[in-house]
Amino acid sequence: VIDRSGARIGEYEDVSQVEKYQIADSDYDKRPESLRSFLRQRQWGRFDAEGAQRRAAEQQQRQAQEAAMAATIPLGARCQVRVPGQPCKRATVMYVGTCQTDFKPGYWVGVRYDEPLGKHDGSVGGRRYFECQPKYGAFVKPQSVTPGDFPEEDYGLEDEL
Repeated sequence: VIDRSGARIGEYEDVSQVEKYQIADSDYDKRPESLRSFLRQRQWGRFDAEGAQRRAAEQQQRQAQEAAMAATIPLGARCQVRVPGQPCKRATVMYVGTCQTDFKPGYWVGVRYDEPLGKHDGSVGGRRYFECQPKYGAFVKPQSVTPGDFPEEDYGLEDEL
């Protein structure tokens, strides 16, 4: 087979060489059968002002609940940490984020686990929040922490035979 079309091999493999059609936003807004008009008619996505207000109010309510939970956790208290998808762990509360932390928004509780089940040594992103051994520290949400009388578990590993 001999190609006599005049097209060069690989001519359209690099799409940066293909001329693209651009439409102005004002012209696109005038079109009745576009995705933007469809979303606007149904008040979905960014065109849903009530939904955006409702989501903002829910977010504020969640932050207020987190702040209230964080305020009830005493610093230095023994606690039990139940993170979904992970086994229950015992720890000591080393930091209560009643102010916003630098690494993620929201309220956080810094704990020192009894065993090396954590992620860090109390510092995240170069900022130290509390002191502990490497792999013993972690930050969890206040709803995952249950303060109480949880003594350190003795697994009998120190006993000699």
